[in-house]
Amino acid sequence: MTNLSYVLLVIGFIILIKGADFFVDGASSIAKIAKMPTLLIGLTIVAFGTSAPEAAVSINAALKGSNDIAIGNIIGSNIFNLLVAVGLSAMIRPIKVQKTTIIKEYPLSIYSVALLIILSLDNLFAGNDANLLTRGDGLILLLGFGVFMFYLIEMAVLSKEADDEVEEIVKLPLSKSIIFSILGLVGIVFGGDMVVKSATDIALHVGMSETLVGLTIVAVGTSLPELVTSVTAARKGESDIAIGNIIGSGLFNIFFVLGVSATIHPIAVSSKLIFDFIILAIVTVISHVFAYSKKEVDKKEGFALTAMYIAYMVYIIIRN
Repeated sequence: MTNLSYVLLVIGFIILIKGADFFVDGASSIAKIAKMPTLLIGLTIVAFGTSAPEAAVSINAALKGSNDIAIGNIIGSNIFNLLVAVGLSAMIRPIKVQKTTIIKEYPLSIYSVALLIILSLDNLFAGNDANLLTRGDGLILLLGFGVFMFYLIEMAVLSKEADDEVEEIVKLPLSKSIIFSILGLVGIVFGGDMVVKSATDIALHVGMSETLVGLTIVAVGTSLPELVTSVTAARKGESDIAIGNIIGSGLFNIFFVLGVSATIHPIAVSSKLIFDFIILAIVTVISHVFAYSKKEVDKKEGFALTAMYIAYMVYIIIRN
């Protein structure tokens, strides 16, 4: 079984990479045809599509009572996206960040993390004996998702006639753009699912704990669509898709995925994850500072972000 898992892991990576290539081309072309900024496409279609693996894994884990995987997957995925997906993308080509992203989307990301921490740490903020994401907490997170969607709709209306001056997008025929997007998304989700299942099988076979699997193998595996999509977008000069994908995915993961998961079944939050909550808050702020300082994330900052993730991985492996 383990030998087959290695084969499926490689096949999953191939499908994932090719799917991301198709998806970026199709989504950016649709944005051009619809006269909508690619940032909006990155925050919605691309972000929600590449977050499908996180949604599937965390919701299923919550239903099965695998709390550490359900919430560890989301925390680990968001940390990975902010440090590695942004870091590697910036190392390939500096990512230009629009003013609206700096003053609106990034602060909203910081708010979402702060809200999650407050709702999760009941023994600190509510005086309870255990930390728990209750159904009420899940509804609050879903309300946050509703606010985010309202903001996106408002952005779409205000930006309908806006033209992208930074990125030169190749406009494909509409039918071809839709086919590319659908095939790419299917490839991303299917390839990501293959990678997660095979990598988890390998990890459990060598004796890793559920908490460690959730924060590392599953989190990294479900984040591969975001990583590959953002790196591919950066390579093609699509900065708005590269950064919009990461921010939109992070907000979708916290507000929608954890919101739905907790509403379906309350999620117990392990005390081991408190440190990881803090790390997520810190890296969200650091990523914002990098973007704010020069209106872009350059290669040096990309290297620094990636190095932070390596240090974090070393720590949690030693911790577990």
